[in-house]
Amino acid sequence: MSGLVIAIDGPAASGKGTLARRLAEYFNLPHLDTGLLYRATACALLDEGLPLDDEEAATAAARGLSLTDFDDARLRSREMGEAASVVAALPQVRAELVDLQRRFAAREEGAVLDGRDIGTVICPGARVKIFVTATPETRAQRRALELARRGEEVDYPTILADVKRRDERDSARAVAPLKPAADAVTLDTSDLDIEAAFRAAVAIVEKARG
Repeated sequence: MSGLVIAIDGPAASGKGTLARRLAEYFNLPHLDTGLLYRATACALLDEGLPLDDEEAATAAARGLSLTDFDDARLRSREMGEAASVVAALPQVRAELVDLQRRFAAREEGAVLDGRDIGTVICPGARVKIFVTATPETRAQRRALELARRGEEVDYPTILADVKRRDERDSARAVAPLKPAADAVTLDTSDLDIEAAFRAAVAIVEKARG
């Protein structure tokens, strides 16, 4: 990792993806939303009518992924987010995708990666680590607005329950559980709009760069 690697982690709907894209543009770095890898793996299983906990099939699907062949709109649906959380708990799937993510991060110029284990597992040597968080209620409201903008049906109590269930599943899994790296800077966006959160994130990066 010779370039500037920015590792951004956090729970669902914390704003980490939006921040990662903005930071990548600001610092002119390639960006990888690692959650899409797990969503695409889950999508492949669902398309084949296979159970999400079929570890052998899920591992094969993960092995066949291409970073340039994602149907972004479909992968970002609520259904696919829930499905991704299931396959992400499978140790063989995570092992298959670790190398892919590390190769992306090893680009000479550096990279921005966001997910749930970037600072702890994928890029433990990253110069910048940010753990983005917000209250479950705030995150559920953001997810509801996001789904509404896409024309999907919105049921806030169900979405809040989904958020809490994903938090529990991601934090309790045996392999690479969701948690901040020991040297990560926590950025709570509960009371910040995107511009304020972005300014705070840029300040964190600049301070880490010295």
